[in-house]
Amino acid sequence: MKRDLLTDSTVNVLSSITAILVGLLVGFVVLLLTNASQALGGFSLIVAGGFSSMRNIGQVLYFATPVIMTGLSVGFSSRTGLFNIGASGQFIIGAFAAVYIGVKCPFLPGHLHWITALLAAIIAGGIWGAIPGIFKAFFNVNEVIACIMMNYIGMYLVNFLVGKTIFDSMRNQSMRVADTANLPKMGLDKIFRDGNNLSSVNSGIFLAILFAVLIYIVLEKTSFGYELKACGFNREAAHYAGINERRSIVYSMVIAGAMAGLGGALLYLAGSGKGITVVDVLAAEGFNGIPVALLGLNNPLGIIFSGLFVAYLNVGGFNMQLYDFAPQIIEIIIAVIIYFSAFALLIKGFFNSLKKIRDTSSGIKGKDIFVEKP
Repeated sequence: MKRDLLTDSTVNVLSSITAILVGLLVGFVVLLLTNASQALGGFSLIVAGGFSSMRNIGQVLYFATPVIMTGLSVGFSSRTGLFNIGASGQFIIGAFAAVYIGVKCPFLPGHLHWITALLAAIIAGGIWGAIPGIFKAFFNVNEVIACIMMNYIGMYLVNFLVGKTIFDSMRNQSMRVADTANLPKMGLDKIFRDGNNLSSVNSGIFLAILFAVLIYIVLEKTSFGYELKACGFNREAAHYAGINERRSIVYSMVIAGAMAGLGGALLYLAGSGKGITVVDVLAAEGFNGIPVALLGLNNPLGIIFSGLFVAYLNVGGFNMQLYDFAPQIIEIIIAVIIYFSAFALLIKGFFNSLKKIRDTSSGIKGKDIFVEKP
């Protein structure tokens, strides 16, 4: 029996790997055009910089944590037929809720403090995601338009609230949260370190992986997930089958918003000293979730690895100034790589087309032709 080598899982892997290789190739070309003599050294730093030290490995895990969560937000909504481009607003709203609890509630004992802060972020992000979901479900407002508007509303609202409640004028950002609000390190900072130079990695990476597994189980192993996906494929058919499509749309956006909001909490409760700055710039982590979801082909488990990959590129590019490349070049290279990663779905379609052609031709060749005698 001939084994089928071009299965759906193989096509998925090939499409993602091809997108990564094309992106890296374009990044290398950009380096050559900028500074040919240093291009090879700079490119090698991108490829191997994340593994150059234990601290850098820890930083990869730290930067991967929030983008895995926003990637889950975008990927989950896509699997249910929606495009959640509002992860940036949900991310910063959740971040504010977590930081506010971290600053204003130091009386909460021990682990209850950071757990409460995380729950506040989940609830705040879920509420922010529910708003475009309600507009979509009950008023047929395109979720992309509603989410974009909610991004800017969320950004300006958080700027206003931070300035009025938890602003630290000396640092020009939000106040430091209490130590009890920071996520437990679980000894990871002691493992991923260079001498006295500790990394910012913490238990948040385990939470991100846990939620990715939970989202996978919900989508693939539960009737609730089946209803959400069925509604995404065809609202009319889902309604005919007895599924409440309006409720499914709202639930999808609530869960997507909750994931993005939790990502904001995991970034700002890491004990790294990072605070919410009052600037008119949308949170980049929310938009980075889009290529992470695309590269992971909207599979929650695949998003874990694509989030790690994007974080790896960022950490590897931090020290490219050593090869006389301007910091802006680093951002261009990473943006180009991420941009080409977004073509994973297009490449998947190409491989699927090849598979269909192969299957069709095989089917024709394998048929026995019978000619009935008169």
